[in-house]
Amino acid sequence: MRKLFLVGALALSTLFVSAQDGLQGKWFVGGQLGFGSSKDNKTALETKTTSFNVVPMVGTFISPSVAVGAGLGYTSSKVKVAGEQTRKTNGFEIAPFARKYWNIAGGLYFFGEAALPVSFGSTEGANSDSKSNSTAINIALAPGFDYIINDWISIETKFNILTAGYNSDKPKGGTRSDSFGFNGNTHQNEFGDLTIGVKFLF
Repeated sequence: MRKLFLVGALALSTLFVSAQDGLQGKWFVGGQLGFGSSKDNKTALETKTTSFNVVPMVGTFISPSVAVGAGLGYTSSKVKVAGEQTRKTNGFEIAPFARKYWNIAGGLYFFGEAALPVSFGSTEGANSDSKSNSTAINIALAPGFDYIINDWISIETKFNILTAGYNSDKPKGGTRSDSFGFNGNTHQNEFGDLTIGVKFLF
């Protein structure tokens, strides 16, 4: 019985090592795509907000359990009050990241991610004179789970638990303001901190 147990343990250990080694050198692509629209009729003037974002991502496993990559994104939002545009925001972001993976069982992995998103954007009011430019540099930490279905596709989910960084805002014709922020999230925070996506492996 003991000999059978040892043989079984050795087989599982070999399978685990093979699964880990199989990730090294693999590339993956994924990303986020979102669109939202909301209306507020609580006041006499109807307020409508629309938003759009796209963030493609690419990365590679540099070892059996470590991956690095980057996301490049674009965001846009508009606010209209009584049919008249009152604010428009556009922004670009590049976010290099690194992940450490731990195998749980089979194709299921737990990972910890550290990212350094850097964004540049502009906000314009009802007229061009109310324009401002902004720059933000952040550090973001997120744990997550990745389930590798087969050799070319996986499903992942992650939850942003910590964001800290610097923000600079420069209104047109005005003085630049700088600020530092820190935001820690828990399971009690809004669902928006949780993301679910699909990655393609090759």
